[in-house]
Amino acid sequence: MTDFQEKSLRRIYKVVLTGAYKFQENLLKSMLQIENTFFELANSNTRDCLIICDRGVMDVSSFITPEKWEHILASNNLNIVELRDSRYNQIVHMVSAANGAEEFYTIEDHSCRSEGVEKAREIDNKNAGAWLGHPYFDVIDNTSDFETKIRRLIAVICQKVGVDPGDRLANNTKKRKWLVKAPLPPDSMFLPFQDFEVVHHYLQMKSKNFQARVRKRGQKGQYAYTHTIRKPKMHGQVIEVKTQLTQRDYLNMVTQRDEAHFPIFKKRRCFIYKNQYFQLDIYREPCHPRCKGIIIIETYTALEDNEIQAKLPPFLNINFEVTGNPDYSMFNLSLVEDWHTSDKYCNAFKGSGIETTLNDDIKLEELKQTVISTGRLNGTA
Repeated sequence: MTDFQEKSLRRIYKVVLTGAYKFQENLLKSMLQIENTFFELANSNTRDCLIICDRGVMDVSSFITPEKWEHILASNNLNIVELRDSRYNQIVHMVSAANGAEEFYTIEDHSCRSEGVEKAREIDNKNAGAWLGHPYFDVIDNTSDFETKIRRLIAVICQKVGVDPGDRLANNTKKRKWLVKAPLPPDSMFLPFQDFEVVHHYLQMKSKNFQARVRKRGQKGQYAYTHTIRKPKMHGQVIEVKTQLTQRDYLNMVTQRDEAHFPIFKKRRCFIYKNQYFQLDIYREPCHPRCKGIIIIETYTALEDNEIQAKLPPFLNINFEVTGNPDYSMFNLSLVEDWHTSDKYCNAFKGSGIETTLNDDIKLEELKQTVISTGRLNGTA
């Protein structure tokens, strides 16, 4: 992969965390304009660009009431799905030292920091909550030393961008999934959460080695669209390339859906428990009978079995782990044909548990024929 030009947006505000409503509205407008300037600059560049924002526009919502935030959105013709889910390709929340590493938290020599530990922890939780529901949201907590924490940060960005860092970061994060027994507990049992309507369509592909799908994901009538290409196991890893789509591109691509697969309809619930980001997928009708009643919870983690077991939400009745089990892959679940008679059932991902890392020797040109390119390759807040 070609090298990247890195453009870092420095903070455009210090600590105006309790600022007036009008200030926060103007702050939001300023952030949008500054970011758009960098986005346009990246679009005009012939090289791949990575734009890293120290803050994102949803952070503004952490410092005003929900009612005032909704008023700002309505007054400026903005919607939360565009700001939170579509504007940035990845969100990485670095958990404050005030939340899990209190002995290292200090306001000395920090011109932008004035809060005590309790207030800092409260703000940190609000900041994380503002991004709750983003489709690619990573939480980097304080379960390791600071140097390892930074390596974990770099690793998740490399993973999303598609750069193989080799063994320099020694990162073993993978996606893990568990089957959950119905019924679910009342909503009041969950911590703050966000629910989304999700629809997946598998697409026709010339090569049987590739899988392609498009996704529509949103809430309150506002949607974000993604195109995903998946190629099983290259150099021991499963490759996924994800691209954001416009609504028009999405509608055009849906016409190429593969009739060998049913559409997949889900309700996706996103929440954080013990600084671990979880997604709960509840399969909905219409669907193949094999999908009825399926509920799967998933997370990305490098924790050992006993450590991640301690972080699984106790208010859910978790049945067993299905990581790498092809019977619970969305590709197989959506097949129209019976598994026992179909030649399309896919065992290729069995046991991998890995979902993205694009190796340097895999050429993007191989994938660009089937991917609709966007101007911004990746943005991270």
